[in-house]
This record gives sequence, structure tokens and C-alpha cells, in this order.
Amino acid sequence: MEKTVMETVATLKGRCLMEPVDFTTEELEGLFRLGDDIIDHPERYASICDHKILATLFYEPSTRTRLSFETAMLRLGGKVIGFADPKASSVSKGETIGDTARIISGYADIIAMRHFVEGAPKAAAMASTVPVINAGDGGHQHPTQTLADLMTIHRIKGGYDGLTVGMCGDLKYGRTVHSLLKAMSRYENVKFVFIAPDELKMPEDLLNELGDSIRWTETKSMEEAMPQLDVLYMTRVQQERFEDKEQYERLKDSYILDKAKMALAKEDMMVLHPLPRVNEIAFDVDEDSRALYFDQAIYGMYVRMALIVALLGLTPGETVWEKTKRLPLPVHPASKPAACPNSKCVTNNDRAVKATARPLEDGTWACEYCDTVIK
Repeated sequence: MEKTVMETVATLKGRCLMEPVDFTTEELEGLFRLGDDIIDHPERYASICDHKILATLFYEPSTRTRLSFETAMLRLGGKVIGFADPKASSVSKGETIGDTARIISGYADIIAMRHFVEGAPKAAAMASTVPVINAGDGGHQHPTQTLADLMTIHRIKGGYDGLTVGMCGDLKYGRTVHSLLKAMSRYENVKFVFIAPDELKMPEDLLNELGDSIRWTETKSMEEAMPQLDVLYMTRVQQERFEDKEQYERLKDSYILDKAKMALAKEDMMVLHPLPRVNEIAFDVDEDSRALYFDQAIYGMYVRMALIVALLGLTPGETVWEKTKRLPLPVHPASKPAACPNSKCVTNNDRAVKATARPLEDGTWACEYCDTVIK
């Protein structure tokens, strides 16, 4: 890799990843270039994590994300410990997130955590002594899925400027679209088209937070949106995010991508999906060369390999025995104690986490853990 890319990636050593905007666009580009090098020269990285251990702490079901992280570490020559069921951990005995993270960071060199409680990975990161990666926290963030999304666009399109990106389906509860929207809002001339029923529209708080940094339109019609899109990001209507099951049943089949709709699209439009799918993409679409969601899952593994290498500050051909210490997480200097109204926030679900809020530019406050606006 070029020296400038290596210097950029070096700034990530010891950092945690809680949301995609934790890294600058230059740092993300460096990470993707590192991913390119891993894809092109896997032999350089086959033993770079020798003597390193990844802990996967998954409190919520996962197939792709957990196995992708574990495969990434194994392909780098490292080892993996962890659990995929909270009942198999001391959380079933009442252990706090911070205590778990503090103990596990004594065993492992880096932690990937998925949790059903929003803000839980940040609470873990504050207690950990090694870097922590948010592998999804409730309906809040899923930053490594966003890295997979961006890496796929990087490989296929070569960049992001000037793209029209359609986001379709569950835009209210879908953490993947929230993360991707925030990440892509930092690139020039990107336009977003939100395709969803009224009940599943993109949250107003998120749009207000991004303000003038994004250009967007809304529609309920896939057919209307398809001809203008460079990227179509499909999402499933997530049953596990609905408290009202009747509402889920009514909305679950709202949008289905099929061959007829694909015929309306540009010849080089990309179809992405974080997976798993239910029925929102017809199986015959898989035969279309524009269907890149399976490639997207593979690129997700490579970018997670790059992330592990970068956060641990490793260099091909060098053996590093000492553990990489976690750098301090940024906290707004004007933060103050304030109760979070979000019942799914870690501050309302873990007795050891103190509720804290940071000021926003419009004079309101937001929870430091789950970003809920406190009015």
C-alpha cells in the first residue's frame, strides 16, 4: 500500500467504532484501500493476527455478522472466543455490561459486541481496556454493516460522489439505513430517495439532525423511484422491532423487488441488502448481475479484516505481543446528567450506566448512548 494510506490507517490504532461517523471520510477511504490490499494480497495478512484474540459478545441472534467477524479473525491468523447466546454468559446472573467488558478485555485483544439494548456497546467500550466494535445495538446503529455497504460501493462504483441512493422498506426501525444515511451524508452531491409507507418512514429526528447536509425526497412508489437510482438499498420489515404484531403483519409485504421492477432500473444500478431477506427480493432477481447483496456479505468480511488490523495497529510481517490499549472515547465537554426517555436505552436497562446527555446545535440535548433527543 501507499505510504499515505498506511499513515491514514495508523490513526485508527486503539480506537473504538460505535458508529460510522466516528471515522473521517479520509480514514474510511484508508480502511477501504487496506481492504483492497487484503483482497488482492491475502498472503500478506494470513498471520498478521498471530497471538491475537477476538471476543465476540453477541446478546442478540446473528448469522452473517458474527460469523463474518470470526472468519475475518481466523483468516488473519488470530483466535476467537465468545458467546452467541446471553444465557450462556454471566448476564443471566445479573452481571452488568461494564463488568463483562472489563473482564473480557483482560482475556482478548479486541471485542465485537452485538446487543439488543441501544448504546450497550458504548457502555462496554467505556469499561474495556481494549478496542470495542459495535456489531449492532438494537434499532440504533450497525456501523460494520455500513462499512460493508460502503466497501461494496467503493469496489463497484469507485466512489460515492454524485450517486442517487434509494432506501426502501423499513426506514423507521432499520439501523442499517440509519447508519448508511449518516455515513453517506458526508460525501458530495449524494441524493437520497426514501421509499416507504407512512408507518415506516425515515425518522424525523434523524433527518433534522442531518439538516442541510443531505438532499432527499420521499415516495411510496418503487416504480416511480427505480429509473433514477444508482444504488437501491433494500431492507426487510423486521418483526423483532415491532411491538404491535398486527402492524407488522399489515406492513411486511409493503415492497417486493422483482424482475418487472428491475426492468425499470439503470443497467448499472446496484441492488444491496444487509440480509437476511424474507420475501422483499424475489429469488429470480438473484440471477441479475446488478444483484450484489451476496458479494456485499463477502466484502463485509474483508472490511472487518481491515478494521481489526487497523484498530490493533498491526503491520504485515511484524509480530506484536503487547496488547493494543483502547484510546479514550470522545465525550462532549458540556455533557450533563439527564434521564433518557428511550426505554430501550442502556441507561434504562443497566444499573451501572449513568444517564448522560450532550448539547445539540439547535439547543436540544441528546443521549450520549442512544442519541435519543431529550426535549
